[in-house]
Amino acid sequence: MKKALICGVSGQDGAYLSQLLLDKGYEVYGTSRDAQMSSFRNLQQLGIREDIHYDSMSLNDFRSVLQVLIKIEPDEIYNLAGQSSVGLSFQQPVETLESISVGTLNLLEAIRFSGKAMKFYNAGSSECFGDTGGIAATEDTPFRPRSPYAVAKSAAFWEVVNYREAYGLYACSGILFNHESPLRPERFVTRKIITAIRQIAAGKQAHLHLGNMSIERDWGWAPEYVVAMWKMLQQDEPDDFVIATGKSYSLEEFVKTAFNSFSMEWVDYVVTDANLLRPSDLSISKANPQKAEKVLGWKAGYDMKDVVRMMVESEIG
Repeated sequence: MKKALICGVSGQDGAYLSQLLLDKGYEVYGTSRDAQMSSFRNLQQLGIREDIHYDSMSLNDFRSVLQVLIKIEPDEIYNLAGQSSVGLSFQQPVETLESISVGTLNLLEAIRFSGKAMKFYNAGSSECFGDTGGIAATEDTPFRPRSPYAVAKSAAFWEVVNYREAYGLYACSGILFNHESPLRPERFVTRKIITAIRQIAAGKQAHLHLGNMSIERDWGWAPEYVVAMWKMLQQDEPDDFVIATGKSYSLEEFVKTAFNSFSMEWVDYVVTDANLLRPSDLSISKANPQKAEKVLGWKAGYDMKDVVRMMVESEIG
């Protein structure tokens, strides 16, 4: 039985990945800063909370990381931890940089120090590319990060490349574009939109406040994306992959599709709020995921309209 260690097990991706690995017969370990106090709500929602082993680990503390790796000796490590909000990173840049870049570095160094053959997956981000001028990003597209979050993710990406090339570690990054599900916290715009529309339809809320409606994103379905993570660690050689649907839509199109699901006209309820505009943002985020399809045999089966439909179905129960 393979052992997998998931750092950030309580988040959206950690929960779906845990479910996937359990179904594949893995022994799954998950970490949080204080496992005794964590609710692991997402895991509870998926009905798998009791099927996972938990350990407390602080990714910013090398000794803590090393102790857990030596204790568990996992075959595969998935680093999904760290501050995950682009918007919040402008308010908490130091915490964002430390939790993502230092945390990733500690994991890589602990793997190297242990001397064990542990395969390592790092959660990269499409935010690293910055604004590509509408050109679909590939694995060879240069990074131009435009937020503290993107800067941190870029640093972590190059740490992985460095340890792979310098020390021969099996380490890779998935450069994931936006991927959503009902497990997203409400601070994420997609979940915020769906929840707000349900409240408006029920007469409990008057308007939905949003920032820049013209931005374009590639929105996929999170449960599919964790399959790509797993596939990356099953290859003979480690490599980095762009994971996306290959289709981008504006936030306005997302909102319109969501309101249409409730037979409502979005223009009657949406208010543009200058307070929600970021200091810098990406106008258009586009992806070319052909390498993942060719090498991993992975291709997204759902696009934005499917994501809206499934999130709405979950919201209304």
